[in-house]
Amino acid sequence: MNWKNGLLIVGISASTALASVWGYGKYMENQQAGIQEQGKLPVNYAGFMSGANNAANNAIDFTAAATTGTPAVVHIKTRTKAKQISSSQRQRNPFSDMFGDDFGDFFGGPRIQPEQRASGSGVIITEDGYIVTNNHVIDGADEINVTLANKKSYKATLIGQDPNSDLAVIKIEGKAFPYIVYGNSDDAKLGQWVLAIGYPFSLDVTVTAGIISAKARSIDINGRQGANPIESFIQTDAAVNPGNSGGALINTNGELIGINSAIASPTGSYAGYSYAIPVNMVKKIVTDIVKFGTVQRAYIGISYPKENLSDEAKRELEKELGTAYKEGEGVYITDTPEGGAAASAGLKKGDIITKIQGVNITSGPELQEQVARYKPGDKVTVQYKRGGKENSVTITLKNKAGNTDLVRRSSVIEKLGGELVNLDKKVATANDVPGGVLVKKVGNGLLSKSRMEDGFVITGINGKEIVNLDELKIALGNIKTGTIRIDGFYPGFEGRYTYPLQITEE
Repeated sequence: MNWKNGLLIVGISASTALASVWGYGKYMENQQAGIQEQGKLPVNYAGFMSGANNAANNAIDFTAAATTGTPAVVHIKTRTKAKQISSSQRQRNPFSDMFGDDFGDFFGGPRIQPEQRASGSGVIITEDGYIVTNNHVIDGADEINVTLANKKSYKATLIGQDPNSDLAVIKIEGKAFPYIVYGNSDDAKLGQWVLAIGYPFSLDVTVTAGIISAKARSIDINGRQGANPIESFIQTDAAVNPGNSGGALINTNGELIGINSAIASPTGSYAGYSYAIPVNMVKKIVTDIVKFGTVQRAYIGISYPKENLSDEAKRELEKELGTAYKEGEGVYITDTPEGGAAASAGLKKGDIITKIQGVNITSGPELQEQVARYKPGDKVTVQYKRGGKENSVTITLKNKAGNTDLVRRSSVIEKLGGELVNLDKKVATANDVPGGVLVKKVGNGLLSKSRMEDGFVITGINGKEIVNLDELKIALGNIKTGTIRIDGFYPGFEGRYTYPLQITEE
């Protein structure tokens, strides 16, 4: 073989090898990435894997945030004592239409509501033991017990509740408790990693991760417990289940950015979305509860349409306002009640609020969240559109009563209303009770919202025996909000009755 033939053979072999490598590469590309369509971004699995290896070296590590957050998230266990219930509270008997309600008693209709136990989560926010949780976690509880991640347990005292935001503050006695530092929920961004920490299903402290999937969400849930609900939730896809309520939503720096409150689920368990109360709203409400005993809620004094209107509702709104309705442009004012903050500042129906204190406003929940950060008497700059032109005005926010006074928390006994006197000793002896408080007249207060009738004798509040008016005042003195149970009887009639009453903010 001469040198020319040798070179030819080497050339052919090299070409064959290169062709084989190229062909195999194209085959693997098609196998892994698929055939790319024109105009679409290619999926390069080789590049992706390479990127994954690089990402592994710079991966987001939640260890530090979880280590910081878990010691300050507590397990809350509540107990509600067994209580006797009145016929007005019992389930309706299916035979009552034919035989009357008393017929159910013949068949052993329920008279006693058994003791109830529940659990949730909470977040320590100060080193001396103040804890924020959800109102629905502790509402109506006779006992509140707190267990820390280190297994130490404490009895907690209720400091105050706000059903409208579903927040409550409790306190345990001690010093140097671990606590979570407040973050800034305004800085939270869509797609940002977050961790949910709590005690789902009464398990030990549990951490789940997800991203922020939406902000300023309203899911119409706080209206179940509050007369003037506030909702502007942070929506995440971090797994949250029953028991997580009141727990922490933290960022990767370990800062508190929300209090987990609710889930969207057809089954009662996690199904993809969870909702947290923004910490910037939490801070203000918690401060009010601790400082004033009640939330100093400010009102801007406008009415506006709900979110996600149907096309028909939008058309009706446009007729009412006399202008086109564009979602996301701002909050359209449909009414400014006389004497309210907005009316006093010159705002009127048809105006569109676009900013409060320089913060963009595109929806009702965003408006609620911003206003909820202020108290009556605070002045805020409001930008709005009228006739397509931008305007600005300073509004002095007011309270529900239409003035700028700080809200005084009325005592619960004042809220009850009615004419109350000590039970006559002879009547007490005849009914084999040590004493009680006679409701001579139900009146127009909270008592009128129950089915209580004139002549009822109060003998207990939330399971605590009451023998006179002074004891009633003491028993109600430390109650701020929540459900109270009034126990007693009607002289001359058999049986004991319990009337539940919901105590809310002014």
